[in-house]
Amino acid sequence: MTITRRTFVGAVTAAGLSAAAPARAAEADVIFVRAPKGARSGELSFAGRTYPCLVGKSGIVSPKFEDDGGTPAGRFHLREVRFRKDKLSAAPTTQLPCFPAAQSDGWCDDPSDPNYNKLVTLPYPNDCEKMWRDDGLYDLLAVIGYNDAPVVPGAGSAIFLHVRRAPDDPIQWTAGCVSIDLSNLAAVLAACTPATQIDIRVT
Repeated sequence: MTITRRTFVGAVTAAGLSAAAPARAAEADVIFVRAPKGARSGELSFAGRTYPCLVGKSGIVSPKFEDDGGTPAGRFHLREVRFRKDKLSAAPTTQLPCFPAAQSDGWCDDPSDPNYNKLVTLPYPNDCEKMWRDDGLYDLLAVIGYNDAPVVPGAGSAIFLHVRRAPDDPIQWTAGCVSIDLSNLAAVLAACTPATQIDIRVT
């Protein structure tokens, strides 16, 4: 399947990715992510606390495309939590669906694949991201419900709320996700419910 900008924009319009956000949750149950235009860092606020966070190399963007380095603007549900049992002393506290990761986990980022923007099992014949990482970024994460209802080929994949890189790492941005320190992420997820949404905007 060949994805052109024309067919992509048409699919985005048909799917409503650039239209209204999901039904609004109570503001107390919304994670707010804010960053200046083009910035790679910002703030995440939830449950009365504010934390520094990182966003994509291209900042917060709308519309989003696969491999553009941007974090998608909008309001989205959190689908589930995934964690490394070998890295965390205990399963995270959260009311969201929660699953232990496996070494065979991958996330398909090939727009031509029927499993685009879905969890797959490695080895996999088409392009996908390895979820069992050596750098700790996916030791704990929440899957952000972006481009998954329905999935639009080329609109972006594997958008997570995950562990941020160490402050001394020269790469202080994400590939399109939102990231915060592990302890802060655990605190945020502990306060999440199935109704929690994440609202990502340029300030």
